[in-house]
Amino acid sequence: MATCVKYMGCFFFKKAIFGRGSVPYKSFKRAYLSYHKNLRIQRLFFISSFTQPIMKKGIPPFFLILLFILTGCEPDSSTPNPDPNPDPGTQVETIIPTGNEKYLNTKSDYIFDPSKLHTFELTIPPANLAKIDADPAAEQYVEGSLSFEGESISPVGIRYKGSIGGFVGCVSGSDWNNPSGHKTCPKLSMKVKINWEGSDTKFYKLKKLQLHSMNLDPTQMRDRLGYHLFREMGVPAPRAVHARLMINGKFAGLFILVEEVDGRFTRYHFEEGEGNLYKEIWPVDHRGNPFSEQNYLKALQTNEDENPSAALIRTFGQEIQQAHPDSMQALIRKWMDIDEIIAYAVVDRAIRNDDGAFHWYCNFFGCSSHNYYWYEEPQAARLHLIPWDLDNAFENIRHNVNPVTPIADAWGETRNDCKRFTYGSFNFQQRSAACDKLTAGWASFTDKYAELKDQLIQGPMAKAEVEALLDNWTEQIRAATTEAAQAYSDALSLAEWEGALQELKLSLDFAREN
Repeated sequence: MATCVKYMGCFFFKKAIFGRGSVPYKSFKRAYLSYHKNLRIQRLFFISSFTQPIMKKGIPPFFLILLFILTGCEPDSSTPNPDPNPDPGTQVETIIPTGNEKYLNTKSDYIFDPSKLHTFELTIPPANLAKIDADPAAEQYVEGSLSFEGESISPVGIRYKGSIGGFVGCVSGSDWNNPSGHKTCPKLSMKVKINWEGSDTKFYKLKKLQLHSMNLDPTQMRDRLGYHLFREMGVPAPRAVHARLMINGKFAGLFILVEEVDGRFTRYHFEEGEGNLYKEIWPVDHRGNPFSEQNYLKALQTNEDENPSAALIRTFGQEIQQAHPDSMQALIRKWMDIDEIIAYAVVDRAIRNDDGAFHWYCNFFGCSSHNYYWYEEPQAARLHLIPWDLDNAFENIRHNVNPVTPIADAWGETRNDCKRFTYGSFNFQQRSAACDKLTAGWASFTDKYAELKDQLIQGPMAKAEVEALLDNWTEQIRAATTEAAQAYSDALSLAEWEGALQELKLSLDFAREN
């Protein structure tokens, strides 16, 4: 299967403008990376939303083929494709567990203990490391081993992870639209696949580890604080803690370990945890119509091999389509936990998670949002919205810092008669979130929103509470941040980090007052 992408426009920057190790250069570089990271949103509707309508309108198939060619394709690396005749120098020792290992008999809470800064050690044969360093954007797994607190799992699959924006500026290739070339940044986000080549091994009940580089986050706090606030307000959200990473005995940097949203996640966070999990498909499209069963199933992340049915979420979509706006509150109460979903909106807007579920980006094919999951409880017939990818949260609270992500409207407001409009310094197109009937329904719970906003500001986001938390985490990672700055000239400096943390605190002050 291929993921097809094409974006228009280009943002140039020259290293010569700033000294490579300077704060201006690194700040500018992060803005550059953030811009390209968000260009991936332009592809969201190519297959799932528009192929079927185009065919229904009788447009010749060659037109679709032409669009496919024009968009270009990149390989889907979600499934490893091991070499049938591997070089012996690329393989690692197979370690057979005895069954008494701590990692086999301890729950994932140990890994996500917020009071600890864990160190993970990857051992990757030199040929394998050279292979992924030579082309990180290929996202190809190689074999290695994972060691943690004196115990090892071997083999595991290891790869770099990211989208186009995750690699732009961090690989040597000159074509930003097709990232290629060797690794040039000190660190890149990584994924460790514990259940490598069909193994049923778990690591503290987890199948995968996701280590995010935080290259776009000078505070090194956005993911951890954002997910914490969601969870504290009763929203199911990934656990996230900082972690040190060693690769072949060398310190690779400070990362954020973010819980993978998968079947292990749903079983941990929900009593009824065996249901369907969908990634980045809304119950209805931008026209307010439910998707086909096939499109929902394409977004399915669990139960793929269990003859799955998307009847539940599709029924929800059909009822949204048929509902009068005045009956939307009753429909939402039927399908969702009101406190949970309105708390989601309250936290999302307080931290300006502008690259999330409420930013409806528009392109040639239509408008949609991204960076979320839906989970459905089959017996209770309830749906839950789960946040994802918060590395651009918090940055637009006081000012629209990011040129791509800012949402133009306050919560529940619409503009331009619900037609798309340009906004932000790069003039990207968006559509008001409340033009979506479901979002408008949520926004109609004005009293509940005000109640929960006050609860957030007086509770988990209160100045004393959140600053104590940030100060504690700052001290927890200070030594690792210093270690990285000393090891890599292009790493985040202490001065830049401390300045960003101060700006974060000022932004939170502003959010509490507005």
